[in-house]
Amino acid sequence: MPHRIVVLGAGYSGAVAAGRLARRLSREDVAITLVNAEPDFVERVRMHQLATGQDLRPRPLAEMFADTGVELRLAKVTAVDVDSKKVTVLDAAEGTNATGATDIASATGTAGATDVPETTLEYDTLVYALGSGWTDQGVPGATEHAHHIASRPGALRLRERLAGLAAGQSVLVVGGGLTGVEAATEFAEARPDLDVALVADADLGHWLSPKGRRHLREVAGRLGLTVHENTTVTAVAADHVTTAAGDRIPAAVTVWTTGFATHPIARATTLEVAATGQIVVDGTMRSVSHPDVYAVGDAAMAMGPGDKPLRMSCASGMPMAWQAADSIAARLTGTKLPSTPLRYFNQCISLGRKEGLIQYVTADDRSVRAALTGRTAALYKELVCKGAAWAVANPLLGLPARRRRITPATAPTPAPSAA
Repeated sequence: MPHRIVVLGAGYSGAVAAGRLARRLSREDVAITLVNAEPDFVERVRMHQLATGQDLRPRPLAEMFADTGVELRLAKVTAVDVDSKKVTVLDAAEGTNATGATDIASATGTAGATDVPETTLEYDTLVYALGSGWTDQGVPGATEHAHHIASRPGALRLRERLAGLAAGQSVLVVGGGLTGVEAATEFAEARPDLDVALVADADLGHWLSPKGRRHLREVAGRLGLTVHENTTVTAVAADHVTTAAGDRIPAAVTVWTTGFATHPIARATTLEVAATGQIVVDGTMRSVSHPDVYAVGDAAMAMGPGDKPLRMSCASGMPMAWQAADSIAARLTGTKLPSTPLRYFNQCISLGRKEGLIQYVTADDRSVRAALTGRTAALYKELVCKGAAWAVANPLLGLPARRRRITPATAPTPAPSAA
């Protein structure tokens, strides 16, 4: 019987891990199953573009993984039993998706047609890449009244709402991190007739270098973006938000970008998880509690340089996927484990379609003085986005052919972690 590898989630991390495993291991020895609720790969880093009405190229997973040896299973994961090595899924009914509600708050609900029975997948090695989704952070009214761009359905709902706004109406983006900054500048550029504002709980771009902060402020000024700095939103209503200071900021549309929450399924297992709900892994992305489970992307609590947790991002998720796939292949084939440390080089920020900011950082993600700005930075960011999508869409390209045979002596057994 071939070694069964099941990969849960086909975002950047899961899709890259599945493709790299197919490239590393002999098809005679492994059966790789990639489980995903949606039939298309979603470029999550472009959801703010989708919300403004831009059309994104469809990327069907079935086409991406055709002739790779990876079996695509369109289904929603409803449970994982890591002790019996089983995954329970709800398959998509014919002609439908299995997405159901995509927000984290309802991620374990039913999906698709209710008459579709749940089925069980057994695995020898599991790659958990269910990622993260939108969360209201417990703020009253956010779930009822705010929009989000953490998923394709969320971005499409916001797209429809923004398209219906008349000139002069207000759009308020809550959250001054990378997602909020990209969303607010994209909205302001695409719809200069709207009154777009951003709420940040600290100084705008506080984590950037002085050059980066100056450029961000200059672009915000040119776009007519209003910024409420050092402001915390404590409640959301249909037409305004309330701040901790008791002020009311008008908002015909509120967009909530204050962070992400991990998929809740990991918490329901016996896996060791962090307070964030992320699976605790070693330097090879292997669970510290269950050696047959690997976690990558937003779902994993992995430590980077300086013993700092890797942040939730595409910049972290894809290298984590490489590390996990190469580690699995090495352990199964009895070859040397990868020793390349995970580190950061820059933060790539789009500020609309014409402006960008590339903030260079230390290995542990602290800003340095150097930064690239302007049109060149925008082109750089676009190349990064296209490169990430290309890596997912061409899973068997870009690597030397190194498919290795599994040896009986390398069957999965508990092994010392490699930090």
